[in-house]
Amino acid sequence: MDKTNTKKFYIKTYGCQMNVYDTERMVDVMAHEGYAVTESPDEADLVVLNTCHIREKAAEKVYSDIGRLRAMKEKKADDGKDMVLAVGGCVAQAEGDQIMKRAPVVDMVFGPQTYHRLPDMVKQATSQKAVGEKPRILDTDLSVDEKFESLGKKDVEQKTSAFLTVQEGCDKFCTYCVVPYTRGAEFSRNIEDVMTDARKLAEAGVVEVTLLGQNVNAYHGVGENGEEWSLARLIRELARDPGFQRIRYTTSHPSDMTEELIRVHAEVEQCMPYLHLPVQAGSDRILKAMNRHHTADSYRKIIEDLRKARPEIALSGDFIVGFPGETDEEFQETMQLVRDIGYAQAYSFKYSARPGTPAATMEDQVPEEVKAARLAELQAELSRQQVAFNEGTVGQVLPVLLERRGKGAGQLVGRSPYMQAVHVTLGDDSLLDRYFGRIVDVEILSAGPHSLKGQIIEEAAPVAARG
Repeated sequence: MDKTNTKKFYIKTYGCQMNVYDTERMVDVMAHEGYAVTESPDEADLVVLNTCHIREKAAEKVYSDIGRLRAMKEKKADDGKDMVLAVGGCVAQAEGDQIMKRAPVVDMVFGPQTYHRLPDMVKQATSQKAVGEKPRILDTDLSVDEKFESLGKKDVEQKTSAFLTVQEGCDKFCTYCVVPYTRGAEFSRNIEDVMTDARKLAEAGVVEVTLLGQNVNAYHGVGENGEEWSLARLIRELARDPGFQRIRYTTSHPSDMTEELIRVHAEVEQCMPYLHLPVQAGSDRILKAMNRHHTADSYRKIIEDLRKARPEIALSGDFIVGFPGETDEEFQETMQLVRDIGYAQAYSFKYSARPGTPAATMEDQVPEEVKAARLAELQAELSRQQVAFNEGTVGQVLPVLLERRGKGAGQLVGRSPYMQAVHVTLGDDSLLDRYFGRIVDVEILSAGPHSLKGQIIEEAAPVAARG
């Protein structure tokens, strides 16, 4: 391909790991159309805002970005050049019509299940329907199976670690959450398609794969003979064929944390000793109001069983404070659960109403200042726990997958089995290629709140499955 004719593609990603995966796939799709990624939106021919509806004031942040991009687009137009501006993802799915009306500068709005059609949308948006008029496109179809069928035909670039979506959508209908409305009903990809994509990743050099889903442990893909596979069975197969050295999965729901899946943590060495398992609150009354379908004690029992199966397992979680009607006593139940469990990492948020969700119309909305105070108290405890966990690894030797260059000379950054960022300084740039993309044994020398520093002592041998 003539690089002088290569078009440029800028994409901003908001929110969750599923959006990160979607962004990677959009980059892959557009690469086949001759688009190269740029970090500068002002020089891009195509700009996509891949939005998330989970965070507070998500839509307003998108409109703020659109405002900044409008000036760039107008400047390009003055120079006789065109910029296609698109809004994708969950905000687009939930508020597509409003975006089209409120932001005429936007050429395309598309949901998370339609980005495989991005090349066709771009062609439509750049075609001249009439003098001085170009079409605007709104595509928020929820046909997830069509998306995966299309994406499965694409090649995979060389990489060390990768996401692999095996499940999308949600049937849980938590009262605070928009995902069932923006991602659709639960859908599990069939085994043949998952394994085809997995082998492509392995051939491209991937040694660590992360299985993605809104409720990934609810996975129930169908095999060749019509038999239903669980996530546990899928992980065992991925450890055997194509034999990934590391396997992770996210995000899980406590209601789908089965005994079979817990056994995988004990029996499959490649299944990393780290689990993100959101609980959201420690009060049973609040959990019921959230429609979470688990209790604080049933969550504690899952953690107890996981730690029996894999004593070294590290935990991450999600927490919402200030859910409608939450009392001081109920918030303290959440604090007690946090102290009981102990987390290596966690994500915590103030409750914020999402239009169209049941919780948005509940009575007894908690005052903003109360939510802020509770969040500060919770985050202080979670931060203390994270620092303690990181400091507890000092002096240990951990296998670290070195997957990117650091900011310093001769530095590589990788991840421990517990998802910690680990910085290793080799002292010589000539050694970077030798260690990049490999799993090596690293002695941890020091720990900070968010990362570790260590030194390589020897290369780790490939792991083998326990079962």
